Amino acid sequence: MFSIKKQTYKNYEVLVIDGDSSDGTKEFLKTLDAPFFYLSEKDEGIYDAMNKGISKSKGNWLYFLGTDDKFYDKDVLKNIATFFEEKDLELIFGKVDYKIKGFYPFIYSKNKTEKKATWNWKIWIRNSVHHQATFYKKSLFVNTKYSLKYKILSDYAMNINLYKRKLSYKIIEVFIAQCLSSGVSKMGKWNMYKEETKLKTEASSMVFYPVFYILSSCKFFLKKIQYAVK
Repeated sequence: MFSIKKQTYKNYEVLVIDGDSSDGTKEFLKTLDAPFFYLSEKDEGIYDAMNKGISKSKGNWLYFLGTDDKFYDKDVLKNIATFFEEKDLELIFGKVDYKIKGFYPFIYSKNKTEKKATWNWKIWIRNSVHHQATFYKKSLFVNTKYSLKYKILSDYAMNINLYKRKLSYKIIEVFIAQCLSSGVSKMGKWNMYKEETKLKTEASSMVFYPVFYILSSCKFFLKKIQYAVK
């Protein structure tokens, strides 16, 4: 939260969505002043919370920052804001810097912690843009929200569907956030790869199910090998 407060660009609102915590979080949230606002109630997981944030937001652009993540520096929003006035622009992608904590995500090492965005056919192989490095035009969510049937990769499912819509986008060589590599999508659990196979198949055709299943299986076993040799 401190990385948000110290931003030099101030024309924003922050919606903190809490799942009815009992660890003192609600008491802390009550102390916040505008432009920080909060909602604390039971939800159905992170994507349900994100959908609630979308519904309550008033701005034209949306950005989702995880609890354990932070803006890269104090001028992130200032640098991004120069693109907000581009009339037809719908997506802005930047870079993420991974802060290593015990282990690191697939294809990353202690000497390579930078995640750059690509917005092309490669998204069918892996999620080629990072959620904490993406700004979304709010109008993209008028008729769609994050699917609650995906518990781990609903943001990936959203990105694939947005890619299929051939939207106007811009990729910039700017670090947006510093993120921990300990998120649930980096754990390498088989459930995640099953979910990946399902969302890709639903976004394309059952014809490609074997291809997606084999790809996900290979990634799963590579992840296991990666952890085994560390």
